[in-house]
Amino acid sequence: MEKSKNSELQSPKNTAVEGNAEGFSNKIKFPLWLYPKTMYEVNYRFESDNCGSRSEFIEKAINFYIGYLKQEKNVNYLSPRITSSVEAVINGSEQRINRNLFKIAVELGKLAHTIAAANEVDEETLRELHSMCVNEVRHINGVINFENAVRFQNE
Repeated sequence: MEKSKNSELQSPKNTAVEGNAEGFSNKIKFPLWLYPKTMYEVNYRFESDNCGSRSEFIEKAINFYIGYLKQEKNVNYLSPRITSSVEAVINGSEQRINRNLFKIAVELGKLAHTIAAANEVDEETLRELHSMCVNEVRHINGVINFENAVRFQNE
């Protein structure tokens, strides 16, 4: 017995519609059930999204949602990659800062030994100087200004 055209459209397997003048080649027709509120939103929004039809709008929305679902899986892949990249940048910065701090400490040590060799400083003066410098650095929030130190010493 031969199938009628209606029975082919109602078959569970969706088939591609042959190309025609309206540009529906390779598209599949299937029933879609929507709530009235959803259909109202589609009717209201499809033209503002530069879609030529409600079908185009719905297909665009489906593709967007599929991309969203795929992206959720990619987060599990990308998150550790991004984390390791950020950690590498931080570690590189930390190493550069540590090398510079070491160089500064060496230079400061050389200055301290040179000044100590040129001046006779007793223990009491050294303790007072240390206390004064700690208070000054706290007060100026670590921003040391050579000109201000010279003015202070000349007072």
